[in-house]
Amino acid sequence: MSDELISIFNTQVIPLGLMAIMFSLGLSLQIADFGRLLARPKSAGIGLCGQLILLPALAFLLVSVFQLPAAMAVGLLILAACPGGVTSNALVFAARGDVALSVTLTACSSLLTIISTPLIIGFGIHHFYPEGDAPQLDVVMTVKKLLQMAIIPIALGMILRHFNTQLAEKLVGYLRPTSMLVLVLVIGFSVFVSLDLVLDNLRQAGPVAYLLNLLAMAMGLGLALLFQLNKGEQFTLAVEVGVQNATMATFLSLSVLNDWNLAIVPTIYGVIMLLNASILMRWLKR
Repeated sequence: MSDELISIFNTQVIPLGLMAIMFSLGLSLQIADFGRLLARPKSAGIGLCGQLILLPALAFLLVSVFQLPAAMAVGLLILAACPGGVTSNALVFAARGDVALSVTLTACSSLLTIISTPLIIGFGIHHFYPEGDAPQLDVVMTVKKLLQMAIIPIALGMILRHFNTQLAEKLVGYLRPTSMLVLVLVIGFSVFVSLDLVLDNLRQAGPVAYLLNLLAMAMGLGLALLFQLNKGEQFTLAVEVGVQNATMATFLSLSVLNDWNLAIVPTIYGVIMLLNASILMRWLKR
């Protein structure tokens, strides 16, 4: 495959798909949705803590215990720094979980990633890479990209919903499946282009990625049980903590840090999380 086609995918297809995903999230949001943080502080607070603090900490613990190479370790931290996404909302909707809580958590965590994501990635690069070999992280550019890819599309979607709710609802119906389509497209293309890298590293990175996803979903479910949340909230927290925005993680790896090696783990995790979430949906329904 030509370098030009790969460049077009990295610089145009992934960003446009990601913006469409976040725009569709904005279309389903109202300002009142953020008020759920005050109306339901326990469930929302537990979910955000799991997404933004406990999951990155768990990822760091696993890569340290398994002593992954620097690129895999940072790739897993990049993945852990990109919570939620419309994919988790779609899974919660399909399983008849607490959609309102899911959307609120996704929206709030997406806003907070402007601060948390550069910090987590910067920490990972500084900790795992020796000086001189590390990919260059431009914090200002990373924040600008997050604004461009996430915050602005969400805001535009909310504005459209405010002025034309009927059109917003119609567009959500068309755009909601886009998240799954874009995720599958990004994962499939990444595997195709870097197949040798993925296969060479699957034996080492696969078990860690699988364990992180399994433990993340168990952690979300365990937190919900510990704080006596209802069944809908239990499933929602399991999905929200375990299902990451793999599209955003791939975009940051390829378009911001410009390193295919960093995208290996997010690619593997993207496949694993969909399989495990489907199994969880079936188990909880029973």
